[in-house]
Amino acid sequence: MITLSNLKNNPGSRKNPKRVGRGIGSGTGKTAGRGQKGQKSRSGGKPHPWFEGGQMPLQRRLPKRGFTNIFKKSYDLVNLKSLADLKVDGALTPQILKDKGLVRGVDAVKVLGDGELAGAVEIHAHKFSKSALQKIEKAGGKAVVL
Repeated sequence: MITLSNLKNNPGSRKNPKRVGRGIGSGTGKTAGRGQKGQKSRSGGKPHPWFEGGQMPLQRRLPKRGFTNIFKKSYDLVNLKSLADLKVDGALTPQILKDKGLVRGVDAVKVLGDGELAGAVEIHAHKFSKSALQKIEKAGGKAVVL
């Protein structure tokens, strides 16, 4: 019977590591298999993985494209199908959506029109898609832009 106290590896599955720098008789003494001179023989003598031997590196050979707009406004998105099964008395505000775990922040929330609403509900958000507005009003609800 195998228990934790008598577990063993299969024979030959694990090899002892080569012990380098342990004298002439070992076959890997003195220079420890690193050769004579050069960068790779020194301690710490290994360039970073993307070093290309002095050739112009890839990240400098490729052209730069586009830019990043630092004033971009990003919204937390929430779909109507995730709002449909929420049981809340009163209006659905971004703070309620955050408490329920549907959005991360409360400063910019956009409601998208994927799914259907069952009943009339008042939804407060910073933006609404056209389809979301149509579906909310069709269900008898109200969309309030903050």
